[in-house]
Amino acid sequence: MSESLSSPNIMKSKQRVAIVGGGVIGLALGWRLAEAGCSVDIFDAARAGRGASHAAAGMLAACAEAEPGEDTLLDLNRASQTLWPDFARALEAASGLPAGYRESGTLVVALTADDAAKLRHQHAYHQKLGLPVDWLTSVEARRREPHLATRMAGALWCPQDHQADNRAVSTALIAACARAGVRLHEDSPVDRVVTEGSKARGVEVAGVRHAADVVIMAAGAWSRGIETAPARPLPVRPIKGQMLSLQMDPAAPLLTHVLWGPGIYMVPRADGRLILGATVEEKGFDTTLTAGGQLALLTHAWRCVPTIEELPILEQWVGFRPGSRDDAPILGLSDVDGLIYATGHHRNGILLLPVTVKLILDLILDGRLDPLAAPFAAGRFVPRAAAE
Repeated sequence: MSESLSSPNIMKSKQRVAIVGGGVIGLALGWRLAEAGCSVDIFDAARAGRGASHAAAGMLAACAEAEPGEDTLLDLNRASQTLWPDFARALEAASGLPAGYRESGTLVVALTADDAAKLRHQHAYHQKLGLPVDWLTSVEARRREPHLATRMAGALWCPQDHQADNRAVSTALIAACARAGVRLHEDSPVDRVVTEGSKARGVEVAGVRHAADVVIMAAGAWSRGIETAPARPLPVRPIKGQMLSLQMDPAAPLLTHVLWGPGIYMVPRADGRLILGATVEEKGFDTTLTAGGQLALLTHAWRCVPTIEELPILEQWVGFRPGSRDDAPILGLSDVDGLIYATGHHRNGILLLPVTVKLILDLILDGRLDPLAAPFAAGRFVPRAAAE
């Protein structure tokens, strides 16, 4: 894996950039690079913002999702969490549209004594790391959310874990790209990254070569299927997730905070939508909605908030998280000079959006690899003998 940042393909503000993937990562990179003076083309196999970016729930839950063994990922998540307010303001100013960023906080609830024991253990880990997470009694939790189940065993309160409306973010990013002069090519699947020797020279779409000085791979779960030789194939796979939304009364919503419960998360939107998610299935790009998957989501949600049984079902869908071998993103340099990775974000694509943009822009525009990105290089998947 190359460690050099001295390539002539990097460290230029006025250069041609081809971005593979029109999700929020690719769109945000295109917007910011175009603002910096680059000539940017974004290629998406379908419609921009309609893949994992459309399917997501938009939780910015760095604290609630913190798990032992993921300390390095937690550092990245927390860094991105702090960038979100400024990122949302800049996006709204650039697009003229709302980004749907809401500072609502997150509750993680325990319904049984066993749930509470697990949550206490998780809270001890939070306290060890100094994370801003508090234990609430069931009475305290119900003061924040009166529609919670009457029989519950306690909760965690994560005041810095907020949300962004991922679909609003996608729409705003498309508008910001258009204003910045980005050329967006939809229904244009990239077949391969064009290379000469060990340098990226552009991308090939339907037999047509599009020249570029830098190529950014931001195709999410579809990244592995795009030829990047001589770079090694990326260990990214689709992780299926079924979701659905219910319609609350916006004037009297059943929930106002993001809620995590056993087997479920529930994300209330300002317009009254209540997002329920999500199953975790290793079934490739299977788009099937199943009775079992939908029933499980509704049952887990009903156990936390019984009054949802009166709400109409608004929408049901399937999305594909881009999972790597260690469930962490793949960021930075590749084996090919000028080919940059920004993929593999798994369940944290919306959360990691601002920090991914910052790290990749620093690399492309200034030739600087931030130490925060170093643990997420693609080289971590190369066997030691092959790397030497």
